[in-house]
Amino acid sequence: MRQRSNYLCLLVAAIVAAAWISAAACSSPAQSKNGGQPPPPVLVTDLRAADVPIFSEFPAQTYARNSVEVRGRVDGYIDKWLFHPGQQVSAGELLYVLDLRPYEAAVGQAQGNLAQSEADLDFARKQVALLQAEANLAVAQANLVKAQQDYDRLTPLVKEEAAAKQELDAAVAALRSGEANVKASQANVDQTRLSTQTQIASTQGKVEANRAALRTATLNLEYATIRAPIGGLIGDTLLPVGGLVTANAQQPLTTIVPLDPIWVRFKVTESQYLAFRKRGNLSQSALLLVLADGSQFSQQGHVQNSLNQVDPKTGTLELQASFPNPQHELLPGQFGKVRVQTDERKNAVLVPQRAIQQLQSMMTVFVVAPDNKVEVRAISIAERVGDAQIVTQGLKAGDRVIVEGQLRVRPGMIVQPQPFTKAGS
Repeated sequence: MRQRSNYLCLLVAAIVAAAWISAAACSSPAQSKNGGQPPPPVLVTDLRAADVPIFSEFPAQTYARNSVEVRGRVDGYIDKWLFHPGQQVSAGELLYVLDLRPYEAAVGQAQGNLAQSEADLDFARKQVALLQAEANLAVAQANLVKAQQDYDRLTPLVKEEAAAKQELDAAVAALRSGEANVKASQANVDQTRLSTQTQIASTQGKVEANRAALRTATLNLEYATIRAPIGGLIGDTLLPVGGLVTANAQQPLTTIVPLDPIWVRFKVTESQYLAFRKRGNLSQSALLLVLADGSQFSQQGHVQNSLNQVDPKTGTLELQASFPNPQHELLPGQFGKVRVQTDERKNAVLVPQRAIQQLQSMMTVFVVAPDNKVEVRAISIAERVGDAQIVTQGLKAGDRVIVEGQLRVRPGMIVQPQPFTKAGS
């Protein structure tokens, strides 16, 4: 097969040379020879073999991965709007201020209720009613002791008829009354103690409930000032000053998109994905981003994620990459191309694209032989690398290929080769 391919290349070269000779024969005698004129100058490049990385390009689009919709958490009318559409905002930056008066009033009411319940709790903890009941019990116990002493003193006197039995009867009645008073006072103390404990627990519950109500009112007051949840580029407001914000509204107030890093999604075929995997860790491959105007983005990116299945309709897999975007040059929704190295050709020969001429399906170049005569070569090409083409057949390292001046030469003509240099090099 290789001999056949070489034979075809030689045959094509012969056909092209014959065409040039035929054209020269039809021209004037002055054109068929140098005619004593000095050889025309041409610009040539010496071909070299080198290891060439092969890049593939894939259509891509930027997007914001963690965009956030800004919504109101409480109801209220917008009193202030404090940003401009397209502005860069920081996390926590103030965006909207609602009418604060209802929420300030709710905070004041909650503070008053809490103060009242704390005062009631303090009063309950002092146990004033229990202390009064215990004091009454102490008085009843003292009266009982005195009644017992009177009974004990009169009993022997009545037996000796030194005191009237009527006095003893009065002492017994006083003793029975004192015992009843002590029992009643003791029951009152127990009841008061239980009531005091219940009152303390109930009042303490009210204190906690009022504290929670104050926290809720304070939180609602904070929610009435709407701040940026994340940093990024903010969009336009969907509600003007005076508009009503509701907590369960379907549409957000605005959106914020983070720009650093910027995310890019692109799709590869199943075979391309497998080729990437064979080359190593996909996340380690450096990605280049070519923008819509043909310029290359200054930062390199890396693949961060891939979807979990191949799309059966298209046979492609979506890859997601992130690019540093510190200057916020890229915005979500832009189109471009992702360039990634997919292969490397060893000892490849590159020829400038401008040196290649196409005649129907044949690719040819002019080569300057060691005796400065022009030869025509048919070539086979492979991938394009920048402004050059990889040549697989027809040329070798060391050949001098004409880059400029092809229109002034023909096969067999002697030329004056001069080295070709790129502009700016």
